[in-house]
Parts: sequence; structure tokens; C-alpha cells
Amino acid sequence: VQLVESGGGSVQAGGSLRLSCAASGYTYSAYSMGWFRQAPGEEREGVAAVYTGDGTTYYADSVKGRFTSSQDNAKNTMYLQMNSLLPEDTAMYYCAADNPRSHPAGPPGEWWVLESWYDYWGQGTQVTVSS
Repeated sequence: VQLVESGGGSVQAGGSLRLSCAASGYTYSAYSMGWFRQAPGEEREGVAAVYTGDGTTYYADSVKGRFTSSQDNAKNTMYLQMNSLLPEDTAMYYCAADNPRSHPAGPPGEWWVLESWYDYWGQGTQVTVSS
């Protein structure tokens, strides 16, 4: 399984970016995909997630109303539309996916935010928001 992120870049505060995460080598149709970010000197934190089985989405409070996670199951790709970006959104963004055989079937619920829930990780894409 390979996850490849794209879409990062530099933008001014108030601007928008759309991140993509393409998964290859996946044979499952229902699994969880998450977005995490890590700013310099900070711990990695969960930003958003989607359960591909039914489209259930999850968001951190800090991004609710600004970020939207979506999926294209035919392409095994997850997207993170980021609007109204703030300087504090500056970080390396990572996508992650779980092996659904590791968990009971269905959406992850509150566990979506745990790094340990996910089995596969991308290399990350940098997002920089200037004030």
C-alpha cells in the first residue's frame, strides 16, 4: 500500500488549498483515511478523516467550517479542501489509511484522531500560510 499526497504549497492567510491523497495497492472498499499535520516543534495532530464505506467525516475543532474532507472511491483518492487558511495552519500534512481488518467493521468514531488507528502513511506535503 502506498499513499501519495499532493497539493501543498504557500498561500496567504484567507486563501485556499486542496490536498490530495492517492492510495494504491489497496484491495479494500471500506476503510478510514485521515489527515494529520505537524508543525515544527509540535506533536502531530489529527485534522480530518473520512470513512470510505459510507462517507462519514470527522474534523478537529480547529478546522471545522473551514476544511472539508471528501473522497473519490473510484480513484482511491481522498481530498482535503482547506479554505480560510490561517498562519497557524502552517504544517506538514500527512495522509494515513488503516487496514480495515485491524478493526471492527464500520466508521472509526472517536478513534479517528489516533495515529495508532492507521497502518499506512504518506510522506507528507508542506502547507505554509503567511500573514
